[in-house]
Amino acid sequence: MNTVSPTANVDELANISNQIRIKVLNMVYKAQSGHLGGSFSATDLLTVLYFHEMNVDPENPDSPSRDRLVPSKGHCAPAIYVALAMRGFIDPSSLYDLRQAGCMLQGHPCMKSVEGIDISTGSLGHGLSIGVGMALGSQLSGMDFHVYVLLGDGELNEGQNWEAAMSAAKHTLPNLTAIVDRNHVQLDGFTEDIMPLEPLMEKWQAFNWNALEIDGHDPADILRGFAWAKSNRDLPSVLIANTVKGKGVSFMENSHQWHGKPPSQAEYEAAMKELGGNSNE
Repeated sequence: MNTVSPTANVDELANISNQIRIKVLNMVYKAQSGHLGGSFSATDLLTVLYFHEMNVDPENPDSPSRDRLVPSKGHCAPAIYVALAMRGFIDPSSLYDLRQAGCMLQGHPCMKSVEGIDISTGSLGHGLSIGVGMALGSQLSGMDFHVYVLLGDGELNEGQNWEAAMSAAKHTLPNLTAIVDRNHVQLDGFTEDIMPLEPLMEKWQAFNWNALEIDGHDPADILRGFAWAKSNRDLPSVLIANTVKGKGVSFMENSHQWHGKPPSQAEYEAAMKELGGNSNE
C-alpha cells in the first residue's frame, strides 16, 4: 500500500474512500471481529479529514502545532487505521492483525500504541469534552491548531455531550468542529425509536453553536462543510453529516445488525463484489 497525498482532489478522495472500505472489510473478515456499519458510514468523513483537511505529518506525528482528531465513536477504528496506514503513520502490514492478542490495533484506538492517534477512546460520550479541553488548550498556549471531534449520533444519548457543548460555547472555541455521523442507526435499532434526537440542528443552535447539515458521503459537500466551519471565527461549529450505516454494501446499509457483526464467507464475498475489491487479497 503506497502512501497518498494529503491534498487529494474530489475524485481522488472518492477513490480513497472506496479503498478504505475494501481494506476495512478485509480486516474485519480476517479478524472475525469489528465494526463494519459505523466504519463504513464514517469513511468519507475520515478520508476528507486525513487526505485534505487536517494539518498532520507522519514524519512528525507529535508536532505541537498539528490538528487533532478525537474519534469519540472509537468503534470506527478500522477505518481510522487504514487511513493512517495510507498516510504513512503506521505499517500497512499491521492492519491484518486487527484485534489480535498483543497487537497494536485493537478494537478501539489507543494513543499509547498507534502513531497518529491523539487520544484513546472507547466508552461513548466523552470525546466532545476532551475536544473542548484540547481546543481551549490551543487558545491558552497561543498555538493555532484545530480540533475535530467525530461523534456517533447514538452517543448523543449521553448527557455529557451537552455539558461539553455548553462549555465550548461559553469559552468561545471557533477552533473546535464537531462532526456528527448521522446515520440514524445505533447498536439496537434506529436512533429515533430508541431516543429521538430531532430537531438535532436546532438543539445544537440552542446551545449556541454554528450548525450546518452536509452530505457525509459527498467529498465536495464535506469540503464545503469544513470550509464553512473554519470561516466561523466566533463560536464552535458542528457539521451534521447525513450518512448511511454500512454505506457501500447494499445488505449492510441502514441495519443495526451490522453494527458490530463480522461477515460470513458468503457475505464477505458478496460485499467485496459490491465494493469492487478482490476477495483473494
